[in-house]
Order: sequence, then C-alpha cells, then structure tokens
Amino acid sequence: MNRDQLVGELTGSWEATRAVRDALVERGAEVVGPVLEVLCDERSPVEWTVSSDVLCRIGQPALLPLAGAIASADSPEVERRASYSLGRLQVHDPAVYLPLLTHPHPTVRADAVFAFQCLGEAALAFADRLMPLLGDADTAVRQRAVWAFRAIGAAAVPALQRIRRAPAPGRRLRSGVLEALAAIGGPTALDGLDRDAVRRLTRIKQADEVLEGMHLCGSWYAVPTDDQGAVLEAFDLGVGEPVTVRTGAAAWNHDHHNWSRRDHDACARVFVSPVLDGFTLVFGDSSQDMHRIEDAGDDGRDEAMECVVRERCADLSRRFGAAQWYGMSCGDGWTAWCIAENGEVVRFYDAFDAEESGDDGHDGHDGDGPGHPAEAGYLLPHEDGFPDDAFDGVNLSDPEAFTARYKQVKEELDIPDTCYAVDVAARLSVDPGSLGAATPVRGHGLLALTACGREHGHPAGALPV
Repeated sequence: MNRDQLVGELTGSWEATRAVRDALVERGAEVVGPVLEVLCDERSPVEWTVSSDVLCRIGQPALLPLAGAIASADSPEVERRASYSLGRLQVHDPAVYLPLLTHPHPTVRADAVFAFQCLGEAALAFADRLMPLLGDADTAVRQRAVWAFRAIGAAAVPALQRIRRAPAPGRRLRSGVLEALAAIGGPTALDGLDRDAVRRLTRIKQADEVLEGMHLCGSWYAVPTDDQGAVLEAFDLGVGEPVTVRTGAAAWNHDHHNWSRRDHDACARVFVSPVLDGFTLVFGDSSQDMHRIEDAGDDGRDEAMECVVRERCADLSRRFGAAQWYGMSCGDGWTAWCIAENGEVVRFYDAFDAEESGDDGHDGHDGDGPGHPAEAGYLLPHEDGFPDDAFDGVNLSDPEAFTARYKQVKEELDIPDTCYAVDVAARLSVDPGSLGAATPVRGHGLLALTACGREHGHPAGALPV
C-alpha cells in the first residue's frame, strides 16, 4: 500500500479507520515509512492521531524512524507529532530505548526518558543509565529525568544519594540529583547534609532577594501585623522553615496545581510572607479549614468555603484589628474578596455568585455588606457598563476591530475599569502580583506545616531557592 492509498484508507473518524489501522499494524515494519510520511505531512487530510496510533502499536520498528523524523523536523508541529509517538511505542522490552538516551537531539533524549518514566518503579533496573540525564545540558531533558526518578520512587533514593556523595559528579548533575531526591520526597530522601545545604543557600539568597510579582491562582489572607508568631498561632501552624519569597510562592503554586498529589498534599503547608509594607500575607489554608471545605462535597463546597472564609477573617480581625481574604484564578475569571474589621465581616464578594445573589456592589444584600470604599470608581467583575448596542456592526471574530470599538466606547462613555481582587488588595493591603524592588519588606518568609503536614510531611517536589 503506497502513501496515496494510505491517505484514502485512513481519512475519516477514529472509529471509521479502526479496521484499516488494525490491518496496518499487522503488516508491521513494511508500512512504517509511508505511515510516518503521512504523520509528518501537516497538509494531509489524515488526522495525525490516527497515523500516530498505527506507529505506536507497530512498536520497535518505528523507533529509529521516529527519532530521525524528530531530528530532521522542519516545523515544531512535525516535531511534536513524532515526539508524542516516540515516547509511547508499544514495545516488549523498554531496553530498546537505551541507545536514544545519548541521541544528539534533546527531544529524542527526553522522549526516551519519558518511556522509562511510564514504567514507574520498574524503571529502577535502568536507574544507572538514566542518572546522567539528571545533568543533561538541556533543561527539558533534565526535568523529564527528574520526573522519571519521581515515578520510580523511594527505591531510587540510595542510588541518587550515592551520586550526591561521589567525589566529582559535576555541579549540574549534583543539582539534578538533589532535585530528583526532593521530587521523590519522604523522610529519607534528603539527608542532613542536603538539608543543611539548602538552608545555607536560602540564607544567602534571602540577604539580597529582589521581590518579583507572584503568579496568583488560589487564595490568600492579609493581616496588618509584623508578629509572625501570632499569625502562625492563629492558623495552627508549626514553627516554619525560613524560605525566600520565591520558594514560598513556588510551594503555594505547586501545591495548588499538582494534580498528582497524594492525600493531604493540598493541606500540608502554608506560606507565610515576610512583612510586606506592614502586612503579613498567608497563602494557603489550615488543615481544619481545608478539610471542612472538602468534606462539604462538590455541591456544598462554595457555601462551605464562604463560611470558612467569613469566620477566619472575623477571627483574624479580632486579633489584629483587620483582615482580608482574596481569591484569583489563572484558569477563568473567578475573583473574590472578604474584608473584616474589628471582628466583623463588612464585605464579601464573589464574582461567580454575584449575579445570582443580586449584588449591585453598592447597596449590599444577604449580609454581604455594602460596596466597600476600596471598590470605589470601579465596575465589579459581574457588571457590564457597556450599552446593549455598543458592538453593533462590529465583526466580533476580528480581535482588532473589537478592541478598537471597546476602547472607543469606553472612552466616550467614561466607563470605569473593572476591579479584581488584586485591585482591592492594592488599596487595602498589598497586591502580591505587583511585588517588586520598591516593596518595603522586613524579616523573612516561612514555609510552615499545618496539622496534616506535621503528621504526613511536606508534599514531594523540588522548589526553587
């Protein structure tokens, strides 16, 4: 079957091409060339996942041709298709990937490592061959190697620690091994020497750290105090490990976005900031708060979260005079805030609940409190300040035309900007997304364990210093 015949047979839906795919797999090595040609043709009417499926199921005969296709790819898309296929070949012996671990093209090396990552603990038999990839010159290859050792798990720790203690393994390899040990986690992954080394590096970095705006996805509290001990007590946190703001921010984002996390990873630790312009920020939740929200289930989660936030802010404001809670999402338009003063919540706003509850941002409803002065001069996220006919005659599929009309109408009608949690935070406390060299800072941040963290330990994963 030549290429043109293949195209005719493989064009169609996944289900419609099932029989011809099965037949091609039976023919094996003899069809690898033409199928690979179809895979790499961006203009082909054949859906690329269809040709990829054939190559993956043929297995080892497609190994070197796919590696060659990656090395010679003339576009990122072709490289992506071949790369996806190479790391997922159905082979009886994973050792066939070993020669590719030293391939000159970094994507080929990374795909080979991915094949071993998929083996999980069974990849321990190949640990010695995978170890050099932790010091690879390419960042993506090193990261893939770290993930492979994380998949192997605790069984890889002795071999990794031997390399850490070897006389001259090379700085990059030593760093990669340390990252792999941190990714595996557990009480035996990092020994005392490594933990001391991390603490020394943290002290050095803290001395001249230049603050950078944080990636905000999740929720945090703000209290006007420089008493870190009182904040730790209020959230039932342990003493805490001194960290840079960079490390604390990374931990918060890691724990929030880590979909492969173990039980209690999401409620194990909290980042308590240094004093930022007179405020201490707390990123994360106590174990009690998190479990209360999770125990409410999907249907009751939002209501439980609001109750927890209101109670927490009220309690914090009794201790410190005032407290705020803020929420932002990097995946959708969700934003929220809660403001408490002297033991009482004076404003709660959630963009996703505002329309249903009738919040106009000014008159208050259901005890949410009136629109706060910090919102003055803004539209709230659920409010639309544009008239119904503002975009009549505009091609909404043309971004430039839409933007031009948006700016024109906004200026002509003097429509206010929309405020989000960061805007309210900037007026009442600190916007962590805008931290910089000019932000007044005192003390240092802490990564503190919750009650769950004190029982189960830190989540596995390496963090930048």
